[in-house]
Amino acid sequence: MSLRYKILFSIIFASVGFMIAIQFQSTQNTVKRDTRDLWEVRKELQNQQKVQQQLYNKIAELDEMIAQYEGQTQSAKVETLKESIQVLKRDAGLTEVSGEGIVIKVTPIFQNIDSEQTYPSVSPGLLHRLINELNTYGASDIAISSERITNVSPIRDVNGHTYVNNHPIPPLPITIKVLSENASRLLDYMQVSQSKDDFAIENLELEMSKREELTLPAYEQVPKLKYVEVEKREIGES
Repeated sequence: MSLRYKILFSIIFASVGFMIAIQFQSTQNTVKRDTRDLWEVRKELQNQQKVQQQLYNKIAELDEMIAQYEGQTQSAKVETLKESIQVLKRDAGLTEVSGEGIVIKVTPIFQNIDSEQTYPSVSPGLLHRLINELNTYGASDIAISSERITNVSPIRDVNGHTYVNNHPIPPLPITIKVLSENASRLLDYMQVSQSKDDFAIENLELEMSKREELTLPAYEQVPKLKYVEVEKREIGES
């Protein structure tokens, strides 16, 4: 096998390893959350089951790709590898994506303008619950303001401010864009979701609408491949 093909194979399998590492790290992070209520545990279980099924599907796709690759010419093999790399980057959230979806606008609720009221804010816990529900009901891609959400996106409190992907979310109102293969069904589910009640308790309203075309930015953080290593070989080694 030539050096060129070795490099291409290294890239594609490193990409596969990156996706698996993402899922592994996501699973590890959930273990640290020991104060969740029953509702959160059930939602997290559903989310992890979905992740597991996605991995099974990806393994099946790779098996099919290998079978096709073995019967192709050299030029066709190169094109197949390039296409596979683009698909993997898209699945990992590393590319800009467009499609049908819904827009969720988070706005403050002021119940009595004559009395003093603390200006509401969106906590990391609320965002985690909302993302879990969106994934459960068919979301394929999510972006909070200009931050693309992946399985390794940190959402946490930093000195009283909510940070997503190590950047503070902007002041209210904030916009959340969600892509889905069935945006109408996702919208119907979310209109009666638990998240609407959870946000309302914190004096926050979720205004939702369907869009025929939405564009989500790529995940801009540099992924840390903690569990992936690409084997290095000397030129000419078979």
